[in-house]
Amino acid sequence: MPRPTDPNQHRDDIYGDLKAEPAENPAIPAATVVLVRDTDGGPEVLMLKKSSKIAFGGMWVFPGGRVDDEDYPADRDLETAARTAASREAQEEAGVRARPDDFVWFAHWTPPASTPRRYATWFFAAHAQAVGTVEVDGGEILEHTWISPAGALERHRAREIDLAPPTWVTLYHLSNYSPSAAVLEHFRERESRVYETRPAKRHDGVRVAMWRGDAGYDGWDADAKGDRHRLLMAAEGFEFEHAEGDY
Repeated sequence: MPRPTDPNQHRDDIYGDLKAEPAENPAIPAATVVLVRDTDGGPEVLMLKKSSKIAFGGMWVFPGGRVDDEDYPADRDLETAARTAASREAQEEAGVRARPDDFVWFAHWTPPASTPRRYATWFFAAHAQAVGTVEVDGGEILEHTWISPAGALERHRAREIDLAPPTWVTLYHLSNYSPSAAVLEHFRERESRVYETRPAKRHDGVRVAMWRGDAGYDGWDADAKGDRHRLLMAAEGFEFEHAEGDY
């Protein structure tokens, strides 16, 4: 995907030109599943590197993709379709079989209209204890790795890998829990989070992605004083600001 040219903008800031008028750009339903396994060093998640020739190219992601018409049940229930899509994509992208009924829905992300390619994405999590050998196709998906959430964040900080903001925030949440059972129990116990992203620029030029609960959210004002629920996307790295209990 095209990289930002603004020197104050992080290379993984996917949210487009904030000065542009919002386009008629409906978000496409999509779904992803975070597969978690335990190791002696703590939980690890399966991540895949996308080809540079497709949407979010070059970025590391969880298995997933758009919801196809064939994923919908007879009653057209979107959550059921999203679970089916996430399971199907895990099989297609990584050769991994994952049961949709085992998935824990923990978040839904919708990017702003300024985003060049918009996907409204359901995020699920599941144990990966039955996963065998991961096999990527070498076309849309180039590589795979099992990695600790904290390790992925550290590699991103060192500019060794690229992560979209929703992936980064998910890894941040995951890094706070161990073992994998604690990760899934945490997601089961709390209400699923809805992230409708509102990006804005601070007075110092740093771009900020805000979510409900942030003082600047309603007014799209990155300089507003008060509560914080935002991701700072400075060129040198991401930083998550939030209230206690937001994760």
